[in-house]
Amino acid sequence: MQGKTVVITGGNAGIGKEAAVGLATSGARVVITARNEERGRAAWQEIVARSGSTNVEVMTLDLASLRSIRSFANELHARVDHLDVLVDNAGLILRRRAETEDGFEATFGINHLGHFLLTNLLLDRLRASAPSRVVVVASDAHESAKQGLDFDDLQSERSYKWTKVYGKSKLANIYFARELARRLEGSGVTSNSLHPGFVRSDFGQGGDLGMLYGIGLKYLAAPFAISQSKVEGATGGVLRQVQAGDAVEGRPGRRCHTPALGRERAARHVGRRVVLSRPVRRRNKICVRLLEPSRRQRDLSLECARRQGRPPERGGMPACRS
Repeated sequence: MQGKTVVITGGNAGIGKEAAVGLATSGARVVITARNEERGRAAWQEIVARSGSTNVEVMTLDLASLRSIRSFANELHARVDHLDVLVDNAGLILRRRAETEDGFEATFGINHLGHFLLTNLLLDRLRASAPSRVVVVASDAHESAKQGLDFDDLQSERSYKWTKVYGKSKLANIYFARELARRLEGSGVTSNSLHPGFVRSDFGQGGDLGMLYGIGLKYLAAPFAISQSKVEGATGGVLRQVQAGDAVEGRPGRRCHTPALGRERAARHVGRRVVLSRPVRRRNKICVRLLEPSRRQRDLSLECARRQGRPPERGGMPACRS
């Protein structure tokens, strides 16, 4: 990874921070993002101290804000002349329905739509830096979306069940990674998603799940999670995807998992055949269909830019191929 530039969203905590430490130790230039500037600085200091590398930067990014995403992309273009890896890692889970500043349901908006827009804005830099890759951190929680995505209620206005809403956002991550890989085929930019495992971290804390569920996740579920002292084991899944080189380039769109976690539930190997979970099996037409409402968010972003007299964003998803 010597000389490579890697951007990790949500690199101020959990798996993102551990991945940043590993990549910085390997010689990469690492840019982490954080919504909170103070927490970002604290994470930056820890990453520098643990990795022994000073080639680490922190930038502010709020995936709940189109304005913040555009600002971050513009600043990153000014800072870096090449981008080798984008790790779409940041995410959250909310017990009660909330909305982003632009009116999107927060879990779907941050976990999927925010990363969709960000990746689009950075595609030109990724293409120019090929071979490069996008790594999307998904989750086995996508299996809770047993009926797939409800395109008549992507914003969960009719019904909000937090486990299912989170699962749908992770299913959207997988669909996005697969379709992005298809559309970028031959460009030198690969796209893969992964399941890092159930890691004991601050995910779901800070009031996101409320007091009762927060305590349950922190204490009752903790024995079944990968301990913080072993979080590097789960982080290995992210690092392998980032560092995989030609091995991953030959398998674009593949969803991977952390071998140390044992059998993967979403892609079970039967002989030499891979059996995908039911929601993912519906992938082909749905991958394409998912991008249309996601693209409308980008169109909204462009319209806002025009009204405010700003230049349109860079990059963009390749047009759908027939």
